[in-house]
Amino acid sequence: MTEEFLLNTGSTIEEGRLAKGGCKLTEDYTQECATCQMNPEDFRRLGCPQKVKVTSRNGLHSVVVYASSSDALKPGHVFMPRAIWSNVVVDPETFSTGSPLYKGSPVRIEPTDDRVLDACDLVDKLYGRGN
Repeated sequence: MTEEFLLNTGSTIEEGRLAKGGCKLTEDYTQECATCQMNPEDFRRLGCPQKVKVTSRNGLHSVVVYASSSDALKPGHVFMPRAIWSNVVVDPETFSTGSPLYKGSPVRIEPTDDRVLDACDLVDKLYGRGN
């Protein structure tokens, strides 16, 4: 089952602490940032998955992240910390501002059993060997 959502990204306190502390290559950073939070209703409708594949609006880019529910989100909206995982699927259009659309990017989400990549493996997949 694949559903459409609006992706909102932003910094979290823990993401900032880890990033500013030079810990972007740690398991703690992956656990904090390779996540997608969604409204409990949406989460249940997707089957309460442990992991989801988030795909960009144009279908060209996708990333696998951990899934969780949060009462802080409205139905149809998801939140990912602003890090490499969300940057894979954020709409790159800047509307002449120089900053991508970090709020309200349309994405498709589906449950998956695929592996969540850490930052090094994700960069290697996106820009490394064979690309």
